[in-house]
Amino acid sequence: MPSPEDLLAALPADLPANSSSAEAALAIASRIMDLRKSAAPPLVGINGAQGSGKSTLTRLVAIALERFHGLRVCAFSLDDFYFGKPARYQLGDKVHRLCETRGVPGTHDTLLLLDTLDALSRAAPEDRTPLPQFDKLDDDRVSREEWPEFVGRPDAILLEGWCVGLRAEDVPPYAGPINALEAAEDPDGAWFAWSLGALAADYAQIWDRMALLVSIEVPDLETVIASRLKQEQGLSAATGRPGMDRAAVTRFVQHYERYTRALWAAMPHRAEMLFRRDGAFGFTEVVE
Repeated sequence: MPSPEDLLAALPADLPANSSSAEAALAIASRIMDLRKSAAPPLVGINGAQGSGKSTLTRLVAIALERFHGLRVCAFSLDDFYFGKPARYQLGDKVHRLCETRGVPGTHDTLLLLDTLDALSRAAPEDRTPLPQFDKLDDDRVSREEWPEFVGRPDAILLEGWCVGLRAEDVPPYAGPINALEAAEDPDGAWFAWSLGALAADYAQIWDRMALLVSIEVPDLETVIASRLKQEQGLSAATGRPGMDRAAVTRFVQHYERYTRALWAAMPHRAEMLFRRDGAFGFTEVVE
């Protein structure tokens, strides 16, 4: 049985991790191995608020499955299925100006995601499945020619994203704005109603395919803002391009606040594996 230290020793130098995140990844990998009884590759969802560490944890799980169990893993983010600027601006014209900002349900290309999952699940050994890419600093989809491709059929599929597994019935009914953004720009709840309708209509069929749902819980919304700001600063440092400052990040997170709070309330009862993450990126599995 591999130890957290074994996994940490196998990681690339640019992947931040610690003993607790490695231990969490190994536990998730072990559960995935128990799922591999059907012909189709199991789809595993990993969710958590912005900056919760889900992207890093997903990479750790993929490395653990590949290194210690010999699996071929396809891992990607729900973020990479955001509509590009032209499509979101069309939504802004037709529905509500807040639709121009990526993030909430309704701003993802769920048809493309379903097509990608179908292609991966039925792929022959030589088939190549394109995996969409989204540039967050440019706030737009990367051109099709630059998308990476996965060759063959994976043994497991990991889908990480902040709202993966969240269902419309998890979200409390609208009773007025809950933050400054909603009060100023969606006082009657029209944008929220559109987004909730999209969540109910377009996302459940994806979540229904998941064989395992993993959730990362963080202490509060301030932790989300601080973590998302750190992520933004890292992207900016790596590319030399400007990112969002604290005020912009705070406004950005307010787009998600209503759903984030619903996620925190629902996942202790919905997720098969729940991890609490502290401010120092320590992961503790919640077993009830």
